[in-house]
Amino acid sequence: MKDLFERIVKDKGPLGKWAKQAEGYYVFPKLEGEISNKMIFNGKEVITWSINDYLGLANHPEVRKADAEAAAEYGMAYPMGARMMSGHTKFHEQLEIECAEFVEKEAAYLVNFGYQGMVSAIDALVTKHDVIVYDIDAHACIIDGVRLHHGKRFTYQHNDIESLEKNLQRATKNAEETGGGILVISEGVFGMRGEQGKLKEIVALKEKYNFRFLVDDAHGFGTLGKDGKGTGFEQGVQDGIDVYFATFAKSMAGIGAFFAADKDIIQYLQYNMRSQMFAKSLPMPMVKGALKRLDMLRTMPELKEKLWENVDALQNGLKENGFNIGKTNTCVTPVFLEGDIPEAMAMVNDLRENYGIFCSIVVYPVIPKGLIILRLIPTTTHTLDDVKVTIEAFSAIRSKLEKGIYKRIAASMI
Repeated sequence: MKDLFERIVKDKGPLGKWAKQAEGYYVFPKLEGEISNKMIFNGKEVITWSINDYLGLANHPEVRKADAEAAAEYGMAYPMGARMMSGHTKFHEQLEIECAEFVEKEAAYLVNFGYQGMVSAIDALVTKHDVIVYDIDAHACIIDGVRLHHGKRFTYQHNDIESLEKNLQRATKNAEETGGGILVISEGVFGMRGEQGKLKEIVALKEKYNFRFLVDDAHGFGTLGKDGKGTGFEQGVQDGIDVYFATFAKSMAGIGAFFAADKDIIQYLQYNMRSQMFAKSLPMPMVKGALKRLDMLRTMPELKEKLWENVDALQNGLKENGFNIGKTNTCVTPVFLEGDIPEAMAMVNDLRENYGIFCSIVVYPVIPKGLIILRLIPTTTHTLDDVKVTIEAFSAIRSKLEKGIYKRIAASMI
């Protein structure tokens, strides 16, 4: 019999095998200073395109004041214990009421973390008799939630309605045999490539098939739709979404998340989501801080307007300079280039050290071999000068990549 850890020592995994070369720089980087368009990395100021602070609330003076006052009044411990048993307050209830009203659903349920919440909600919503049908490019939290499912699950090709319908036909046949139901899952915005999920087309399929629809709108909440109410409003189908999910970790620059749905569904989640039943309640500073942030979403439309001014400038500028940004129709801005992992590492090092640009790098196994994505997240705090400088830098590194300069640099470091 083998030692359990023998495999772990020998095989670090597809990303872990690069830890010696990457850790502290390409992965687990240390960005310092106030969260904003410019921060400090490796001792130098860089334009930061990797922070999901879409509306610039992370260091907004009103937000910091609300957070500080709540921390001073309640500390970080209150309320103690799991919410169901001893950690419930009127402010948790108030936040749920306001979230539900904002996204125009009957009720909402506050959860501590988006990832944890999505995994647990999927587990609670389905039984072994039910069938899950989900987009193949769904976020890891959805995939991990589906892994807990003891019944059938089918993936459909990304944003491919024909593929979805074929799988709905399979799911319908299976559910009729088991006496179960069907849950379809999509993202409102796919965070890697920036495409909106085809929510309108999925909702339209309800006329032919009997299913319920769960949408993870982490990147759409605050950035899309009227007043930032999300992708369902952007596409005019919020009523057709049965369970709506959004996180506070992006546009709201905080911690926590919520589900919104009909009252019966929310009550069911309250009494059956294990991640919340057996976890400490969200601390009061995060709850009161979220109330302040939500109020700013409602009352300060200029934040979203400035965000989209920067998004349009960045994306239009990249396209005008011949860059491939895929099919994004959201704030998420991927720049697709061709190259291997060592080339990508050399290129990003050059970008950060010599051009003062910090953005996320995405390589295999997250995307197919031979592709590199430089992922940019525009925010309200960015300036048009940031956009100009970044496009100029990208043009320079693309030229070097095409000339094989990064391949030679990478080869010399091996």
